[in-house]
Amino acid sequence: MYHKSKGYKIFSFFNYIFLILIALSCFLPMLHLLAQSLSSKSAINGNLVSFWPVDFNMDAYAKTFRNTNFTGSMQISVFRTVLGTLISMFVITTAGYALSKDFRGRNVLMWIFIFTMLFSGGLIPSYILVTKLGFKDTIWSLVLPGAFGAYNLILIMNFFKTIPKALEEAAFIDGASFFVIFRKIYLPLSLPGLATVGLFIMVGHWNAWFDGILYMSSTENYPLASFLQTVVVQGSAQSMALSQSEAAALSEQSIKAAQIFISTLPIILVYPFLQKYFVKGIVLGAVKE
Repeated sequence: MYHKSKGYKIFSFFNYIFLILIALSCFLPMLHLLAQSLSSKSAINGNLVSFWPVDFNMDAYAKTFRNTNFTGSMQISVFRTVLGTLISMFVITTAGYALSKDFRGRNVLMWIFIFTMLFSGGLIPSYILVTKLGFKDTIWSLVLPGAFGAYNLILIMNFFKTIPKALEEAAFIDGASFFVIFRKIYLPLSLPGLATVGLFIMVGHWNAWFDGILYMSSTENYPLASFLQTVVVQGSAQSMALSQSEAAALSEQSIKAAQIFISTLPIILVYPFLQKYFVKGIVLGAVKE
């Protein structure tokens, strides 16, 4: 029977305390935001709101969903996240499958990809490239520059290496091509790795705000994160589309909290469905032979 030493029990106790504190540091700010978004203007101005709504009302959410700037930015973010994730997953899985095989020049390609993890062209060359390609003010400026990530490629490539080669050899004997093997064997058997990397890419696209401000000339084309950045930083009633009467009745802080809370919901809702693959996807993908 496994015996837990005194030192191990002390370590486990403090480890649990540490993890609980980290969890609370993530959860409590969200709870405070939710309470602010559901509280009245007088309660917020009086600094009476902590983790529970005071004078409960849904006015901030009603105003947020009537704000066409917010709903338009959310639609752009949803489209960007779906399109960007599909493009990135196609590029990374096909490259990862090819690089999981042994062929001449493979190591040179890997060094080139790893080089991009350490060094990049910089902001100005990237801006000039996107502009010269005609992607400025289009959705392609948001999804193509970051479509390939060397870190995600390494995770997927190592995951593909864990699949027994005997399966591929049996498929070759039955007449299957590389593309059929990739589609019918490698992708179905790699769901944990695909779900993990897909979540990384999805969250990255959803939270990215700087490229939207950099490549979009009009605020109407901003994705949601870029729109929220302008609202939080500028913080004016005009940026939140508040009329004079609405500004008198609603708290700007309440509307900001509602917008930020709504913007986090999609990722919070998606995460539980992918969480079961997370540990396996990271551990197997990180193993190097």
